[in-house]
Amino acid sequence: MTEPAEELLAEIRQDGRIPAHIAVIMDGNGRWAQARALPRPAGHKAGMAAVREIVEGGLEAGVGVLTLFAFSQENWHRPQAEINALMLLLEEYIARESRELASQGVAVHILGDLDRLNGSARRAVDRLMSQTSSGRRLSLNLCISYGSRAEIARAAALLAREVAEGRRTPESIDEKAIAERLFTAPWPDPDLLIRTSGELRLSNFLLWQLAYAEFHVTPVLWPDFSRAHLYEAIRDYQRRERRFGRVRV
Repeated sequence: MTEPAEELLAEIRQDGRIPAHIAVIMDGNGRWAQARALPRPAGHKAGMAAVREIVEGGLEAGVGVLTLFAFSQENWHRPQAEINALMLLLEEYIARESRELASQGVAVHILGDLDRLNGSARRAVDRLMSQTSSGRRLSLNLCISYGSRAEIARAAALLAREVAEGRRTPESIDEKAIAERLFTAPWPDPDLLIRTSGELRLSNFLLWQLAYAEFHVTPVLWPDFSRAHLYEAIRDYQRRERRFGRVRV
């Protein structure tokens, strides 16, 4: 049984080892709706409340970066009606939350192939990033139309172009050069990955960046995910011994 959020928050603050960057695969909206005999978009709408919960919980805990997997490149293959509903929900979220996010010091960044968004959705995300650009308490990265393999291929193409134009040599391409051309270049790699709904896979999310992240998988479906669940994940993280391939001597 989950402890009250206030008690968990006190515990993780007492420990003090707060992950600087948390990544989240927000899974289970469809199953949440199905269990209630509701259409899938109802699950996505319910999941918007969980986004607010984790953002506010992250702020309270002192997390610096949250990266949320909202819509994958593979999701474009879903029925058009569901895609349309998701784009409308994205615009609704932006209209409802942008002012509050800005007032809380949250800077929102949208990561992914944004050229695939329709005109109104693209204008909405551009407006959200502009309105929250001065935030300094928390960087909130929403991965939309995102796929990690495509992100890595994009980084490789950028480096290949630099070589072709004579601006670098092939020998100068190293891990740092690739990392600097990923969407996540401005931030450190995630310390903790949370996946809801109990699935044990990465689903083409941050394949490069999660190399040494700690994983926390919960059976809780995303619309039911609360800040108490977030604090449980952080508490679990604090119990781990992070060695990054080394051994303690």
